[in-house]
Amino acid sequence: MTTVKAGVEYKIEYDDASFLLDEKKFNLLSYINETGSITEAAKRSKISYRTALNYISKIESTLNISIVNTSKGGVGGGGSTTLSNEGLQILKECKKINAIIELHHDINENEAEVIKINKEKRTMNIQIKDIILTLKINEEYNVGDKILALISHEDIILMTDDDHNDDTNLFKGKITEMTLEDNLIRVKIDIGIDIYSKISFLVANKLDLSLGKEVYVGFKDLSVATIKL
Repeated sequence: MTTVKAGVEYKIEYDDASFLLDEKKFNLLSYINETGSITEAAKRSKISYRTALNYISKIESTLNISIVNTSKGGVGGGGSTTLSNEGLQILKECKKINAIIELHHDINENEAEVIKINKEKRTMNIQIKDIILTLKINEEYNVGDKILALISHEDIILMTDDDHNDDTNLFKGKITEMTLEDNLIRVKIDIGIDIYSKISFLVANKLDLSLGKEVYVGFKDLSVATIKL
């Protein structure tokens, strides 16, 4: 059973309709797919059977699709419930997003908006608060799309000057926190948004890092994973 982070919501789009699928609804669909029973899925999701039916009804009416197929039992009773093709597609997309998040468990995770696209260079600009990043386009986006930008802590490079070579994205900030984690130093930098980097003691000593010190934060465009919300 795949589980999702508490508080995560997946924006499901179908034709011109959209629906926010939260942790409980995701788990319900996963358990229906696993057990073939709404009753058992509701029990494992720790919700009532009536609530499970309401969840299913709300998703189906909002998206105007059927997400489950129910068959009655024969002489011996029983019956079963399976996810429809649309229901399976919804589950697949949610698992894809969740897999990316789990793979990069030490990540900088920020909601952003696509503000510019250069089709010739295959790049796009996204905005997180007042910060604008330049990224390679890895799927079809449109201006105005809301996305989730994921940058691994290990992909964040800290420098004391702006000689950043081929780093596309470079921002000046101030160190606001330094903590020890797994023999590495986790550094929090305020660049207008909070960015975290994990570095070795050797690098920290070489850069003479300390709380309040101004540094440059750099990362390559290809190091940013994006998910459409």
